[in-house]
Amino acid sequence: MNRTVSVYDCSLIEFQQISNRAGNITPVTGGENIPFKIKRVFYIYDIPGGKDRGAHAHKECHQLLVAASGSFEVELDDGKNKRTVTLNRPYYGLHIPPGIWAAEKGFSSGAVCLVLTSSKYDKEDYIRNYSDYLSFLRL
Repeated sequence: MNRTVSVYDCSLIEFQQISNRAGNITPVTGGENIPFKIKRVFYIYDIPGGKDRGAHAHKECHQLLVAASGSFEVELDDGKNKRTVTLNRPYYGLHIPPGIWAAEKGFSSGAVCLVLTSSKYDKEDYIRNYSDYLSFLRL
């Protein structure tokens, strides 16, 4: 990987909240209030207490993580720096660009992690072994 990517390139995005007495809505539009067009949406739920998710990096895919319900932490790692971001409001999303190792941890009971991505699922885009990740970065 020739470009330098940093955990500080990961950004927390606050989305618009539209509120009324019937409840709230938060619109998310790919290419407008997030920095990529959305190609895939999935969500993670029923995570047993104390279990972790993620622990991988993507070569090309951008991700946006939202705590649609409950809360969890995202540990970010660029091979040199580490940073932890807590997601606990459904109107905030964490943009994770390609080349960042990320792991979701500390899920609260009933938490739902909504994930929006810039590409469809491609197993070749995943780096699931940390030493392979470091080799990918050419550290």
